[in-house]
Amino acid sequence: MTPKVSIVTPTYNSEKYIEETIKSVLNQSYTNWEIIIIDDKSSDNTSEIVKAYQLKDTRIYFFQLQENSGSAIARNTGIERATGDFLTFLDADDIWMPNFIEVSINVSTKKKCPFVFSSYKRFDENLNPLLKDFIVPDKVTYTDILKSNPISCLTAFINIKQLGKKYMPNLRKRQDFGLWLQYLKDIDFALGIKEPLAIYRIRKSSLSRNKRSLIKYQWLFYYKIEKLNFFYSVYYLVNWMVRGYFKYRS
Repeated sequence: MTPKVSIVTPTYNSEKYIEETIKSVLNQSYTNWEIIIIDDKSSDNTSEIVKAYQLKDTRIYFFQLQENSGSAIARNTGIERATGDFLTFLDADDIWMPNFIEVSINVSTKKKCPFVFSSYKRFDENLNPLLKDFIVPDKVTYTDILKSNPISCLTAFINIKQLGKKYMPNLRKRQDFGLWLQYLKDIDFALGIKEPLAIYRIRKSSLSRNKRSLIKYQWLFYYKIEKLNFFYSVYYLVNWMVRGYFKYRS
């Protein structure tokens, strides 16, 4: 029996992009999956779009939060409901290549690595190339991602049958980083896939592009959550800032 893959997709006012995201899942060459879409109290037509697809495909599950709670709670709600052997994430404005699941599960299985992630393309809001492809390293450790995190939320692929479920810290930003750190405390490394298997849509309002607003959250992880001492926290924060600058230079 082929392993089942659970896909968690948080949404909030995503009517402009959610259909393309769902289609990229429906077009996967690997078919034993479920997508769990958690709507964070959208005020647009997101729910109507998702429900229309849900009626056509029983692998699509849709849940609506009673109040706007943030992406961490939305993602954790999806993780809680996941029934698959593998867990992965796809935000409501991003897109997978048709072979994303197939390649990810094959690499994870053949290399016997329970946590893999892949390279991705970087396009603008209208899916025009914006920056050169982001090519990930061969592998990363816990210490590596403290300096710079190359694991994107849209390509992380985790064997939860082997590693178990873990949940994201309830913060407005950097929740995925917190989850990767938890897993990398339990395993030696996560394995990178050089082939770009997804499209990251860089929107003008993207939180991840606003590095200044992320600094306090990055510091919070080092000093408060990971409980590193002051000097190590400064060391890793400087590394993160410098490497993050070059990540978006071209």
